[in-house]
Amino acid sequence: MDSKHNFNRFLLLWTGELVSSIGGGLTSFGLGVYVFEQTGSAANMALITLLAFLPTLLFSVPAGVLADRYDRRLLMMIGDGCSAVGILFILVCTLSGGASLTEIGIGVTISSVFSSLLEPSYRATVTDLLDAEEYSKASGMVSLAGSARYLISPILAGALLAVSDIQLLLILDICTFFLTVICIGVVRKGLTAKAAEKKPPFLAALQMGWEAVTEKRGVILLILLSSVMTCFMGAFQILAEPLILDFADSATLGIGETVCASGMLVSSLFLGAGGIKKGYLKVLSASLAVAGIAMILFGLKENIYLICAAGFLFFAMLPLANNCLDFLVRTNIADELQGRAWGLIGFLSQIGYVAAYGLAGVLADEIGEQFQVGVGRGAAAVIMASGLLLAIMALAIYPIKAVRKLETGIPKTDEGSAG
Repeated sequence: MDSKHNFNRFLLLWTGELVSSIGGGLTSFGLGVYVFEQTGSAANMALITLLAFLPTLLFSVPAGVLADRYDRRLLMMIGDGCSAVGILFILVCTLSGGASLTEIGIGVTISSVFSSLLEPSYRATVTDLLDAEEYSKASGMVSLAGSARYLISPILAGALLAVSDIQLLLILDICTFFLTVICIGVVRKGLTAKAAEKKPPFLAALQMGWEAVTEKRGVILLILLSSVMTCFMGAFQILAEPLILDFADSATLGIGETVCASGMLVSSLFLGAGGIKKGYLKVLSASLAVAGIAMILFGLKENIYLICAAGFLFFAMLPLANNCLDFLVRTNIADELQGRAWGLIGFLSQIGYVAAYGLAGVLADEIGEQFQVGVGRGAAAVIMASGLLLAIMALAIYPIKAVRKLETGIPKTDEGSAG
């Protein structure tokens, strides 16, 4: 494998996903503001987020198997390109007099179904292209691209909404899909496909992925713990917007979200420059504990400066935690099983988001109504309780021996595989 050329291909692939992330962030922000302005309900905002997330989660396991059976770059092109159909549907509905909650739900579900093909193939492609010593750096860059939907999109969307409406945001998002597909196509053209080989049956491949994930007790334990923690973190991510919108406008929300997300930029740049070299479990535990404390501070009072400072700290911890989780899992699973393994890992570790998206908004609305404090303070109460539980869980990870053993494994060497 030509390491230099393949890293350049990774950069092109990463650029496409960066653009796609910004476009997706525009739509996510715009739909959140649109739904809240129409309904005034945190539960309805959470419902749309759940519909956008659930198909990706449910299809992540078979998508992982497909990533090991077929051309990973082709799957990424299909997933990115066809997901534009759902956004186009919402755009058509808004042009016809306004999109209802049901129509928005249908559109985001369609988009999510196709997007589910992307994640396992993308993660496995990183393994295809890079050497083991480049994983940490690449993980930081991937986190940086992901942070763009929180760093760049909100302030851009807030400014655009001040002079236009959600239709412009949807059009811009649709345009980004095409650019992303072109980048993936160029990367695909520059890679030599693996020689044809006999593929195991679908269910057998799925079982192999399960065995790869469960072979080491520490891996499956870390994934299950991640699922519990994503529930607490998901509550923050879904309720931050209604908390701020309850006392501020969309422009303030956009600026606030960008300031908060700049924490991801700082830590992602650090990881992209050098990455973490050791003490992965210690960094994982500490970063998640600090994230929990930041959530408590975030909900204390309706003060945009305190909210921005706490949000900055929270988002700064996420790339560090994700980097450590990625390394500990990736280096303990064989290369040829990466696609199906990441499909299973994505499913198991993100189940917590389903619980958060399904319950957090309802709880916030109920607390606000029962105590007559408004949706924003109801959201704050849920966020603070979730932060406390996250901090406790984070500190409980470190002493577990099975998880600590993962760090003693020797990182895999690159074998030049390409899907």
